[in-house]
Amino acid sequence: MAAKVPRHDMPCQDPAIRAKNFAEVALGYSPEMAIEEAKRCLMCKNPRCVEGCPVGVDIPQFIGEIVQGNFLGGAGVIKSKNTLPAICGRVCPQESQCEMKCILGDKGEPVAIGRLERFAADYEMAQGGCPMEVAPSTGKRVAVIGGGPAGLTCAAELARAGHGVTLLEALHVVGGVLMYGIPEFRLPKIVVQKEIEVLRQMGVRIEVNQVVGKVASVDELLAGGYDAVFVATGAGLPYFMNIPGENLGGVYSANEFLTRSNLMRAYDFPRYATPLRIGDRVAVIGGGNVAMDAARTALRLGAETVSIVYRRSRQEMPARAEEVYHAEEEGIRFALLTSPVRINGDDKGSVVGMTCVRYELGEPDGSGRRRPVLIEGSDYEMPVQTVVMAIGQGPNPLVTKSTPGLELDKRGNIVADEETMATSKPGVYAGGDIVTGAATVILAMGTGKTAARAIDVYLRKGKSL
Repeated sequence: MAAKVPRHDMPCQDPAIRAKNFAEVALGYSPEMAIEEAKRCLMCKNPRCVEGCPVGVDIPQFIGEIVQGNFLGGAGVIKSKNTLPAICGRVCPQESQCEMKCILGDKGEPVAIGRLERFAADYEMAQGGCPMEVAPSTGKRVAVIGGGPAGLTCAAELARAGHGVTLLEALHVVGGVLMYGIPEFRLPKIVVQKEIEVLRQMGVRIEVNQVVGKVASVDELLAGGYDAVFVATGAGLPYFMNIPGENLGGVYSANEFLTRSNLMRAYDFPRYATPLRIGDRVAVIGGGNVAMDAARTALRLGAETVSIVYRRSRQEMPARAEEVYHAEEEGIRFALLTSPVRINGDDKGSVVGMTCVRYELGEPDGSGRRRPVLIEGSDYEMPVQTVVMAIGQGPNPLVTKSTPGLELDKRGNIVADEETMATSKPGVYAGGDIVTGAATVILAMGTGKTAARAIDVYLRKGKSL
């Protein structure tokens, strides 16, 4: 019966209206909608969906609580495994994780697990939240470097275990990519800060403007009274294409573009003194979630035409299908099988266009996606005033270069054991994008949780797992 009931769509702002504001696009389920969607769950005895959750949430149990109308109970089930459910319910790629494993998806549409998680978390937040239980103090101290998803998760789990945790964040506000990278219309910042407030209530000490590698090193933290260190500094070093014209005015990395809009509130100028002048035509290079975020942000900042320029086809695009769909609804254009080879400027050093080439798809490459093959003589000019490079980012070397004895891979990421996240340096663990390379919020959280378990054993027994 459940397989025949259609999945309940989540209400959203009208595309024509939301393309001109920064309010959240998805409006969330009502209690009635949440209960009806939850009833679609088959309550499998061997739930495959749990296998697809990087933090191991008991999905059938929390959905069962929603069916009964016990929304706070559902939130409690989630928070026993995931301390950031309102965030995950909004930005995690459930379609390629828990929902992909849902048995209903074999012949129809899977249960909307992510939407139900968001509903339960938002309901609890609206009720004022529930305090998290914390074990008695162990007397041990841990420094967590980086306040993004991995660092926040590790800090919460260690605090829950009774350890003293100090979280050191380089920026003036904690949250990492959740604050500077993901736009307000996808993840309201008040939601992020409310979930972070739970960590403070658990006893986590949060210090901002702490650039580890400058104000202190990992070795100095260990020598200064911390029993272990968790490094979660993310992937904040943007990649460029190394093509002519990338130094022109009007060329941004996605990191800078989104940080100026999200964290520094360029969209609310002149109230916040960080203007972003982007012109009428904007091109965003890349096909991932960051590219979608940048393109949709540019549209809301006043651009008349915004184009996603991606060298593969729609099928190979790594962005979430929902984000691509929302972008298309809002009027974002897609120049697929296309890539710039030159950014052109005027005599004032400003961008006036791009020289692009077209591709066709060949055989799959090492990533499993079909390789783009250049079509000779396909050059053409695309008029643009702003170019945003969203082709990925790598590790910032500030912490790693100031930590002797820390093994790195060829890309500069920290090498850590997959089962414990332990590094080559005793007492030092690492997780998130600084280990995996740029990945998803929930995968970063999974590494933070894994590291916390291992650190807990290390602190209690004086040895690694």
